[in-house]
Amino acid sequence: MPDHPVPDPGRSLEGPLAPVTEEITAFDLPVTGTLPAELHGRYLRNGPNPLGLDDPVQHWFVGPGMVHGVRLRDGRAEWYRNRWVRSRQVAEALGERWAGGPVHAGMDFAANTHVIAHGGRTLATVEAGALPYELTDELETVGPCDFGGTLPGGYAAHTKLDRQTGDLHAVAYFWGWDHLQHVVVGPDGRVSSTTDVPVADGPMVHDFALTERYVVLLDLPVTFSMAAATAGSSLPYGWNPAHPARVGLLPREGTAREVRWSEVDPCWVFHTLNAYDDGDRVVVDLCRYGGSYDLSALSGQGPLTLDRWTVDPAAGRVGRQCLDDRPQELPRTDDRVVSRPHRYGYSVVTGEAGPATVRVDGSFADDAFTDALLKQDLATGRVEVHRFGRDAVVGEAVFAPSAPDAAEDDGYVLAFVHDPDRGATDLVVLAAQDFPGGPVARVHLPARVPLGFHGSWVPDR
Repeated sequence: MPDHPVPDPGRSLEGPLAPVTEEITAFDLPVTGTLPAELHGRYLRNGPNPLGLDDPVQHWFVGPGMVHGVRLRDGRAEWYRNRWVRSRQVAEALGERWAGGPVHAGMDFAANTHVIAHGGRTLATVEAGALPYELTDELETVGPCDFGGTLPGGYAAHTKLDRQTGDLHAVAYFWGWDHLQHVVVGPDGRVSSTTDVPVADGPMVHDFALTERYVVLLDLPVTFSMAAATAGSSLPYGWNPAHPARVGLLPREGTAREVRWSEVDPCWVFHTLNAYDDGDRVVVDLCRYGGSYDLSALSGQGPLTLDRWTVDPAAGRVGRQCLDDRPQELPRTDDRVVSRPHRYGYSVVTGEAGPATVRVDGSFADDAFTDALLKQDLATGRVEVHRFGRDAVVGEAVFAPSAPDAAEDDGYVLAFVHDPDRGATDLVVLAAQDFPGGPVARVHLPARVPLGFHGSWVPDR
């Protein structure tokens, strides 16, 4: 039964994007197959879920966040929970008292993009200046988080954890800044350093990459638009052909941390897969939209491909290699190899016939979301496909190792998959080394999980 029914949200988002209307707690979930006994932890995922605040919804990106979670232990699925992130606005809409806490530049937002764990906290994150929100292990909202008062400004949606140092890296941006800010949060959950990087035009920087030596910055031609802001746009960023596209290498260490920039052809990148140092060069794998990109319609004019960029800072050049020309997004690798050489990547097929487009009203073009995941073996070039069946829809895939010291490919791939026969969602567990084969297990959730953004496998501490 729902814990907290709420008023019907605006229905301008339809199909797999349509928001759910209630919070649910369910225990002892039914499972088809056998859950690996070594999976002890929580699978968490965040995404926008309007509750009437945005009626009609102006853009998929701006709905308040709802975090979904499944607790696995001893071969059982102990619980499923979904909870809205309680910003002040959300809490008041639900008739609750806001927990209170710090707010950056007056921007209090129910973080809707990612959910991570670091320094003993579970954090829902979002970009463009708002602070993350801390959650309990059971996904109840604690309040906005500025890392114990050590964060000087806003934060970011995407983070990269260097598992050898225990440091959590992020690149924050805000329309009112003339710079990007590299933020390092130590293993103790407090900000240990910040570095400002001057940039022009207020670029949107959704993601970045990390190597052992560098923070890899993407300064691309989607920038702050005063015209859009004046017109009241909820997402005041647009394609700016006058803004050069470039990639920057910010040294992680040293006193003279000057960025070395190299220009690239105009393009847009939402997500990187990973990056690593290769001698004096840097290798970055990412999903690239060629040509201009319309953020308001989430539509690129050119192809969407999985690419490898090789950055040569001495020459100031970037070599580009297309690794796979199938449209794909939400790339992930084994989090243990972030900033180090990687062999495998996982992504969602986003269109069989051309660039993936999700219209603002929630309708689909060019089969924008499909029933397929890809596994890339970047050493051999082999690509394996797992299809979940007609009318099924799959979200981002997350890798969970079978043991802390297991090999990169030794583990499981977890994803939420909409089951059209049940009209609800399953948490599907695939064996990474038998990727095209049948699922090891399906955890049957009691509700539908709308397509969202990013998530994490959080093993027990």
